[in-house]
Amino acid sequence: MTQPINIAFIGLGVMGGPMAGHLARAGYKVTVYNRSQERAAHWQAKWSEEGLPIAFAETPAQAAEGADIAFTCVGNDEDLLSVLEGDSGVLALLPQGALLVDHTTTSANIARSVGERCANFDIGFVDAPVSGGQAGAENGQLAIMCGGSEEAVERARPVMDCYAKSIVHVGPTGAGQTAKMANQMCIAGVLGGLSEAIRLAQGAGLDLDKTYQAISGGAAQSWQMDNRWATMVQDKFDFGFAIDWMRKDLGYALEEAKRLGLSSPISALVDQFYADVQAQGGNRLDTSALITRLPKVKDTK
Repeated sequence: MTQPINIAFIGLGVMGGPMAGHLARAGYKVTVYNRSQERAAHWQAKWSEEGLPIAFAETPAQAAEGADIAFTCVGNDEDLLSVLEGDSGVLALLPQGALLVDHTTTSANIARSVGERCANFDIGFVDAPVSGGQAGAENGQLAIMCGGSEEAVERARPVMDCYAKSIVHVGPTGAGQTAKMANQMCIAGVLGGLSEAIRLAQGAGLDLDKTYQAISGGAAQSWQMDNRWATMVQDKFDFGFAIDWMRKDLGYALEEAKRLGLSSPISALVDQFYADVQAQGGNRLDTSALITRLPKVKDTK
């Protein structure tokens, strides 16, 4: 950095916490806020052990006061509005000329609305949802899809580089969120097919390691296959991205598709499959737990 940049980071979940840490390690002056005091205390203890000089604010507005760039990484549309609006919200004290970068996965409509609100305050805005999961956040290897003006995206890019493996400017405000919807539709469809493929291999009595070796080098290869085949076979679903969040994301995607007059039958079907897993109590399991709605052959006898 050629000059100090003050950063506000709102939201210290499994994604936001590691991302804020990367910013501090890169030398930025970082002030954070999190609604859950328990989660804030967890990160405060962790960062203190590392000697990272990260300040903790009592409100989003306090974190944003004097910031050059404010980042938000919360749960959904309502959560985003709750940390932006009102006397204690980010927009109350974020200075004119500052930049707001939202890493939350939201609806495209809310991204466009927030972009308009920021313009009224003379604040730049980038909707910048991420993909890569908890491991991607921890390892600084996230894929970031951005919507907004070229100027705003380029201003955010060198800062986001601290935790990104790729940053793509997709289009105007809202385009980043729409690209994330496409991303989630792809993941859902792949996991649906992968679940059925694993159950087929198990039912036929195949060696599952050799089956993976045989098919992962061809056209069936995917990130989900490479990273989740073994854990799905072992019934391990304790990862960072919960089914509750996937259903939220698919809901936004299906809503946007409907707005555009498009049909998305596969995504709608997999969304209902996820509802089945939720009904079994799997709300907080990783999205690969989709396979649990399909009984193994031995379970059907």
